[in-house]
Amino acid sequence: MGLVTIQQMAYRISDLLSDRLGIKGQDLSEKLSHGGARLPRRVQTAALALAEAAENAPNPKLLMQIDHEAVAKNYDICVRHLRPLNRAHRLRGRLLGFSTSVLFGLLTMGALIAAFMVWRGLI
Repeated sequence: MGLVTIQQMAYRISDLLSDRLGIKGQDLSEKLSHGGARLPRRVQTAALALAEAAENAPNPKLLMQIDHEAVAKNYDICVRHLRPLNRAHRLRGRLLGFSTSVLFGLLTMGALIAAFMVWRGLI
């Protein structure tokens, strides 16, 4: 595993964070600082370790010190968590949130109308 492979792994996780969670940023470490708290602790730790490896990889001496098995394991942890968050799941969440807000608005409006009618003596 070389420099390019580690950077490709970091880039892939960075893309998944953007696509699946909508986290903005230039690289993986910046995206983790902005929205890493939305990840489970185990995934967040793995992503931070992967980001650190990607930052150290361009230096030849530090590249030799990187544990490539740990990098591959951290990459797998991140991909396993981020891959299932597909479009259908996100669309269902958005529709559920929208319908919940509409229902809350209708219930509030109904309660206000009922309160007004009681106040005016129509009920």
